[in-house]
Amino acid sequence: MDNIIISGTSKTPEVAFLTSARTMKLSGRSIPENSIDFYAPLIEWADGLCNSEGYVEVNIHLEYFNTSSSKCLMDLLKRIEASTENASINWYYEEDDEDMLEAGEDYDAIIDLPFKLIATEIR
Repeated sequence: MDNIIISGTSKTPEVAFLTSARTMKLSGRSIPENSIDFYAPLIEWADGLCNSEGYVEVNIHLEYFNTSSSKCLMDLLKRIEASTENASINWYYEEDDEDMLEAGEDYDAIIDLPFKLIATEIR
């Protein structure tokens, strides 16, 4: 499986899905023109990684995402949850960003994997 590395733009997040490290990182803004097209290969990649042996770490540090990205993030996390019990989610949010904290809490309530909500300093 090849790594997926995508530079972030003003509309799409930075992506670093690394096979050998068994990590997935999304950071920045997620408001792509077509969220399904953007996230479909990421979900497929995650499914392949999680169906192999070993621990998987997911790091999400988004400053903003739209409704369609929210659905795609849920699909990604549900796919990881369905594929492995050996994964954890780190949800980063700026310490004064109550909306991103609440979004993380919502995902945590739905996804049955270890989920850490991590406050960071304002950028």
